[in-house]
Amino acid sequence: MSNAPPGRAKPDSGRSGRGARGTVGRVTVPPAAPDPNAPPQGPASPAPAPSPVPKKSLQANTLIVMAGTLGSRLSGIVRQQVINLFDTTLTDAFNVAIKVPNLMRELLAEGALVNSFIPVYKTLDAAERRKLAQSFSGFLIAINLLLMALGIFAAPWVVGLLTSTHANIDRAIAIYMTQLVMPFLTLISLSAVAMGLLNADEHFRESSFAPVAFNIASIIALLLLPNNATWLAFGWLIGGVAQLLVQLPALRRFGLLPEPRLGGHPALGRVLKQMAPFTLTAGARQFLNLYVTRLLTDASQFKPGTQTGYANAEALFTMANGLFVVSPALAVFPRFSQHAAEGNWNEFRSLTAQTIRTSTFLAAPVSALLLVLAPYAVSVYNLKSGFDPNRFEAGSGILAGWALALIPWALVTILLRTFYARERTREAVTVSAIGFVLEVGLYRLLVPAFGLFGFGLSTTLSGILMAFALMLMYQRALGFPWQAVGDHLARVVPLALLSGIVAWLISRVMPAPGFFLPGLFGLAVAGGAGLLVYLLGATLLKMPEMAGLLRRLKR
Repeated sequence: MSNAPPGRAKPDSGRSGRGARGTVGRVTVPPAAPDPNAPPQGPASPAPAPSPVPKKSLQANTLIVMAGTLGSRLSGIVRQQVINLFDTTLTDAFNVAIKVPNLMRELLAEGALVNSFIPVYKTLDAAERRKLAQSFSGFLIAINLLLMALGIFAAPWVVGLLTSTHANIDRAIAIYMTQLVMPFLTLISLSAVAMGLLNADEHFRESSFAPVAFNIASIIALLLLPNNATWLAFGWLIGGVAQLLVQLPALRRFGLLPEPRLGGHPALGRVLKQMAPFTLTAGARQFLNLYVTRLLTDASQFKPGTQTGYANAEALFTMANGLFVVSPALAVFPRFSQHAAEGNWNEFRSLTAQTIRTSTFLAAPVSALLLVLAPYAVSVYNLKSGFDPNRFEAGSGILAGWALALIPWALVTILLRTFYARERTREAVTVSAIGFVLEVGLYRLLVPAFGLFGFGLSTTLSGILMAFALMLMYQRALGFPWQAVGDHLARVVPLALLSGIVAWLISRVMPAPGFFLPGLFGLAVAGGAGLLVYLLGATLLKMPEMAGLLRRLKR
């Protein structure tokens, strides 16, 4: 599964020493005051000193990314509402079709690029950065065009691999739509190059709001174009074009727009070396997604509509995960990279604790509220009273399980980036790959026993084990801030539990979920009451995160 459950917006997986959304340059000088027990960090060979980047407000960057993520996720919910207006036969086939480019984009787009390209990019001066961007973008375009052609011709075989022998979807439609959406891989890869270049210099505004353009363009296309398989697929492609185009003016304005060329660069090998471990993680994740998709399309276990219900739950989970977990991690990743490049390990540890505290403070109440109000949340997709009950049941059960995974995966997402920033990618990738394989094993055990809820329960358990492994590895290298993180979790988890209980009690007297309006009303009333309890508790406990939030609101 993402920055997240299988198929969801997964938490970033790593590689040798860099991070899941990656960024930081190599260590160019010995640490000024190294931890006496810390082993040497960074690459063995020296790299050029990174060009100075003006310090920007970490809080401002985080808020910009969170605002962009909120806009993206909310518009994504609207996009998913529009997709749910289509017939279940089309939506099930569509959700299988987009799995193909989405599985590859993690390797060649967001994850690989940000985690491997940006850290190397940050070590170069302005002239060499431009040359590297030109070489890397040219290389990426060539690889994507090749994979796009292979994907189109191999679509029948790929769809056969992704779906169960006794499938509950229309394979012919899925094959046709897979061939149509394959160019999305090239579009999203180029968009990731643009995003990576902007994020590297902490220009977050344009890159953070680019996914909003994707959703708006897709929504308009799907509303205006005919209701059939062809235009459902083309609506997706139109969104991909929009996401790329809106970032080009910012690249030009900041002098970052590359001119792709097929040619080498001395640092290109370093980037590709950092990307190589991604094959392990991406392979493990693809194995996970393959298993999940085949499981969901198995007519002997699940009804038609389960695939679409899964996608609906995924969109809600990725909204919460993206807003409260991935956004803070993205905003601080360049700073993690800078501290690692300077060998400033005290600040690195301090930033680790601060980011974990911020992310879990935000994620904890959302986790509890989604757990108890999952049916109300999934109801927002049902704009028509005659909604598909199979979609609704599947989405509610899967989302409730995934809600438990928010806090463990918040820890995983932040910790992976601390490894990427230090170019300890191989260690992070190994943990990620083992975690994904473990998750498949847990699915086999827990889904038959717990049904749809077993998906999220498996993700939660694998997240806990991965987080613990990463913390131990961090401790061995730098010394993990156990007390700061432990004391914080000891307060936010009980508060979140209390907020969930309050929301659940109120939901007992609310109208039954299912249709859009009762669902929205239940979320607003029960969810609002639960959140209020959480915030009041945080205020009484004088938690610094709450004080910081209040200061922001007063400005």
